[in-house]
Amino acid sequence: MVFVADGEVGVGAVREVRDGGATFVVNIENGGDFVVPASAVRDVHFGKVILAVEHLPAPLREALRHPHDAELPTSTYAASDPSDGALKD
Repeated sequence: MVFVADGEVGVGAVREVRDGGATFVVNIENGGDFVVPASAVRDVHFGKVILAVEHLPAPLREALRHPHDAELPTSTYAASDPSDGALKD
């Protein structure tokens, strides 16, 4: 599972690891597949991949603004705490 902050709702899943672990493909809910450099990972533990939002490409950061729109139509979900890499405006 992929997260923007530990303790928050998951935003996607790792689909494939490439280039010996240098990059990986994540599927962001409501956003599609994105190739992510390993340098954009803040932490990995307990089956969770925590992304370092500030190191993500702009299209992926935009997709992270709306991963749960179908479930939470009034929310622009990201992390609750802006210091945790939140994308809320």
